[in-house]
Amino acid sequence: MKQLKDLSEAEVLALAISNEEEDSRIYANFAHKLRAEFPATASMFEAMVAEEQEHKNMLLAMYRKRFGDQLPYITRQDVKGFLKRDPVWLMDNLRIDTVRRQAELMELEASEFYARAADQAHDVEVRKLLGDLAIIEKEHEARAADIEEKTVTRDQKKIEDEASRRLFVLQIVQPGLAGLIDGSVSTLAPIFAAAFATHSSHETFLIGLAASIGAGISMGLTEALSDDGAITGRGHPAVRGWACGIMTTLGGLGHTLPYLIEDFWTATGIAFAVVVIELLAIAWTRWKYMETPFHSAIVQVIVGGVLVLLTGIFIGGG
Repeated sequence: MKQLKDLSEAEVLALAISNEEEDSRIYANFAHKLRAEFPATASMFEAMVAEEQEHKNMLLAMYRKRFGDQLPYITRQDVKGFLKRDPVWLMDNLRIDTVRRQAELMELEASEFYARAADQAHDVEVRKLLGDLAIIEKEHEARAADIEEKTVTRDQKKIEDEASRRLFVLQIVQPGLAGLIDGSVSTLAPIFAAAFATHSSHETFLIGLAASIGAGISMGLTEALSDDGAITGRGHPAVRGWACGIMTTLGGLGHTLPYLIEDFWTATGIAFAVVVIELLAIAWTRWKYMETPFHSAIVQVIVGGVLVLLTGIFIGGG
């Protein structure tokens, strides 16, 4: 890989052209994938595509004037200093906040590149063009806001934000909440049964660890295999599976980790406190994202959790 300072002016211009082409294709991909759910934001990205094409044409005109018609092949992957981009444009289910964040990073990186390239350019016209593009990219966030204001009305923005929230709930919150409930509640009985049967923190911890990880693997696979998301719009099955599996494991580990404490009764007291916090967190999440009345969520979760907990204690202490 080369460093930017080692590039000739022809290579710098060719690299700038390559970047503008790549960014233009990425914005076009954003627009295409957002068109169905977020048409106004898709129009905003189409405007940004036109802008990137304009920048590319300015650079091509300068290159042709200075160096002719043969472009050297060089891309951002060939030069040190560029940030590695996560290929979010390849995702099937794009979230607006993720896309906008990516666009901001792309424009910031472009601005920094043009500023550094302008500093080392010796040709007056090349230096001026790169400096102008650095300023343009630096101000792009404000101009993008202007584009958004023109293309995305307040009502459209509200509708898109609500649609984005629904997608987040379907793809992340629902499978994650299902995992958290299963991990927190279903592991209560085996963990506390083992605790009161053995009165051993070490053995209880091992059983809790096995139960939590096993439940996480089981729930994750079940969620991932239950629905491919093509019809329901619930997102990529692997994402839902990971969300569900991780939250299931964390739900069980919450009241397992206190048993790393050697004193059994101290560990059990802390585990009880953790269980209360877990159940309240589940109730709050149901109220916040699933539109379940808070009192109803408290009753459902607390009553169910307490019954499972008492079942484990009864069996283990019997």
